[in-house]
Amino acid sequence: MGKSFENYQKRKLISSYFSVVLSIGLVLFLLGVLGLLLLNTKKMADHFKEQITVSVFLKESAKEVEINQLQKSLAMADYIKSATYVSKEEAAKQHSEEIGENFMDFLGYNPLKNSIDIKLNADFVSPVQLEEIAAEISAKGYVEEVSYDKPLVGLLNDNVKKMGFWILIASGIFTFIAVLLINSSIRLSIYAKRFIIKTMQMVGATKTFIRRPFIWTNIQLGMLGSLLAILALGGLLYYLNSTFPALDLLGDPLTLGIVFGSVFILGILISWVSTFFATQRFLNLQTDELYY
Repeated sequence: MGKSFENYQKRKLISSYFSVVLSIGLVLFLLGVLGLLLLNTKKMADHFKEQITVSVFLKESAKEVEINQLQKSLAMADYIKSATYVSKEEAAKQHSEEIGENFMDFLGYNPLKNSIDIKLNADFVSPVQLEEIAAEISAKGYVEEVSYDKPLVGLLNDNVKKMGFWILIASGIFTFIAVLLINSSIRLSIYAKRFIIKTMQMVGATKTFIRRPFIWTNIQLGMLGSLLAILALGGLLYYLNSTFPALDLLGDPLTLGIVFGSVFILGILISWVSTFFATQRFLNLQTDELYY
């Protein structure tokens, strides 16, 4: 009978530890995801900004040497990521493939112009800077027009700022919720041992001596929960990086180290603080108060 009760107590203890580790792991995983979003907001925004194409349309009178010179000067500019020459024949072919029919058969001629399609470095994709760049290129006599999607550029910049702000707010809220949830899980596990705490106190054990094993045990549980969260984050990052390789989520070891290190330290810190105050609460209770 005694052995059966002892086994029951062990199973109950293991179940309690498992629930603490799982709750810590899940909460820290969500925090880690938000941290990755916060730190990778700029990278994702830069990726989308660099997909915007600025088309430099050339006059029919433009000479080949002028076109080559312009393409080379653009390719060497600090604000240019790439500059690709597109002849009007290539443009007509691409347009025909997009609409599914040869529009030149209907018109009888090719109305398109030779152009240079440029993609800018993300730091220069803003309404003001694009206007300045477009004005500089348009000043050349053989350039007919510089065209890009102005509303899209403005919308993209506004949304990037909003996204960063709301991710920061969400991170703060989830951090607060994480502390509450982990604290509640640890307090429940210590609540089950409140009579043991009071018994140790009654036989003369100091508060520090009583707290030490609880703190160390829950720090270990916090470390296990943190490792669980880090493994889940690593799996998520690997999947996202395989699905969206252009984002290069695994290409920045410093960012990954900051996120994983923060998750691990946060798991230990929250576990330590929660255990300290939970044990302190039961140490300060009178014996008759333990039943309520």
